[in-house]
Amino acid sequence: MTTRSAVVESWYERARAAPVRVALADGRDRRARAAAERLRREGLAVPVLVDDPAALCSPAVRAAAEASEQRERIDLGDPLHVAALMVAAGEASACVAGATRPTADVVRAALFCIGTAPDADLVSSSFVLVLPDGAPVVYGDCGVVPEPSPEQMASIAVSSAATYRGLAGGEPRVAMLSYSTKGSAQGPRVDRVRAAVEMARRRAPGLAVDGELQFDAAWAPEVAESKAPGSPVAGRANVFVFPDLDSGNIAYKITERLGRARAYGPLLQGTAGVIHDLSRGCRADDIVTVAVIASCQAAAAAGPKPAPRGADPDRP
Repeated sequence: MTTRSAVVESWYERARAAPVRVALADGRDRRARAAAERLRREGLAVPVLVDDPAALCSPAVRAAAEASEQRERIDLGDPLHVAALMVAAGEASACVAGATRPTADVVRAALFCIGTAPDADLVSSSFVLVLPDGAPVVYGDCGVVPEPSPEQMASIAVSSAATYRGLAGGEPRVAMLSYSTKGSAQGPRVDRVRAAVEMARRRAPGLAVDGELQFDAAWAPEVAESKAPGSPVAGRANVFVFPDLDSGNIAYKITERLGRARAYGPLLQGTAGVIHDLSRGCRADDIVTVAVIASCQAAAAAGPKPAPRGADPDRP
């Protein structure tokens, strides 16, 4: 059995200490079935395989569907929609999906069936990447928002920082990435990142966030010293916000494949309940770990919540 890093082991310990009910939307897939068996055997969660949606359409699930502002788009014959509705109805604490469905389907299910959190203006995503030395970093957005505006980049920064804080247990230091560092280049795309930095600072005054920064200035102390002296983030960032989906998606896959990091996600952010996506190339072990992450987040968020708002699924 592969040795888990300390941060991943901490997720497993937290999940085992307070197992919650997790709906596995890909219930007909052999990988989801293997993951469910392991989650149950190891006491990590109470898995619910959504393989027969009709059998799980309880009165509470139907009521959640009727209460949604997007009810005309909800399909009670779709296991993914039913799994998400179980979260909305309180019949599951979290949902994990995407082993057999594209990210767009999972995001739509989240928006149709669960809605956005009361304090959120955007559904985005992040990946937790655990590097070979065991250090965790967060990349956002790598899965949902193709061309974020400055306002959306600021929202992604704040949400990704919260993901880091909740899963890594330390203080996030957010680098807003660009092809420029502190004025080394000019142009509309650089201006967009600079505007996002100012908006993120206004949204979260206590958050360590800086930019625009090239990746080397954000990561390497010796580069930061020359390119961004005095920055509270440069040279020691642990949360990286990308200027578009192209760069974010490419970067996480390079980090995973060439950097030999373990990638967990896309973890959806800004939803009223916990619902996370999977790569369609995932293994059963990946489903287990994402379910463990979802369990940790659901347990941390447990308690009375305001009713979710509806959302426009065409504007994640």
